[in-house]
Amino acid sequence: MSFTVVIPARYASSRLPGKPLAMIAGKPMIQHVCERARESRASRVVVATDDARIHEACQSFGAEVVMTSAHHASGTDRLEEVARKLGLDPDHRVVNVQGDEPLIPPALINQVAENLDHYPEAAISTLCERLHDARQVFNPNVVKVVFDGRGMAHYFSRAPIPWARDYWPANASVADVDLPDGIGYFRHIGIYGYRASVLGQFVTWAPAPTEQIEALEQLRALYNGACIHVDIADRPPAPGVDTEEDLARVRALLEAGGRYA
Repeated sequence: MSFTVVIPARYASSRLPGKPLAMIAGKPMIQHVCERARESRASRVVVATDDARIHEACQSFGAEVVMTSAHHASGTDRLEEVARKLGLDPDHRVVNVQGDEPLIPPALINQVAENLDHYPEAAISTLCERLHDARQVFNPNVVKVVFDGRGMAHYFSRAPIPWARDYWPANASVADVDLPDGIGYFRHIGIYGYRASVLGQFVTWAPAPTEQIEALEQLRALYNGACIHVDIADRPPAPGVDTEEDLARVRALLEAGGRYA
């Protein structure tokens, strides 16, 4: 099995501008992400950026970089441009690793790539972890996923799904519920593996109604009949960097010589 890791890296960020170039333990964040990706079984690791500063920084530590349009409406559009420019075969696997994940376990990268081999009917693969806290289940910033016995996604939502009808009142909130025993609640982890062919299809699809109301891009694939395989992560996912506080925590860990996984 051969697969390519693509790392989208944008300079613009409303909460932390320029974060791919934020220095952590003497290296820019994007270099840490590349190093973790290179520890996976990927045959190729490519940074995708629309910013000359990130391009220059990546070249300085020997990363392969593809310059992309600054006008993409979604991250998947950016991936498709990279796959097209690299001339990837339709069945080639592409794993999307975000540029703000300097602690990502390489095992999770391998897991999503391998699941596309294990489940040939899946166009996309992704991961999840079990939730045990009702506050997370009711938090709209935590995306939940429901899937079938083979791991094929039924739906992703910001709402608490599945709704425990016989346990919770109709107007239930986190203040007055417990999670029922024997029912799994799962948080979606935002790492994806794609067959290159589905990237080409995705950019031709209009945004789905469910995607627009939930603000979840993966719902476009489900709406258009693409199968998404969801697996429980082999190990806990690492925290990403969205804020100055996140950056401080990651700096403290890596500057002390630690690793998340």
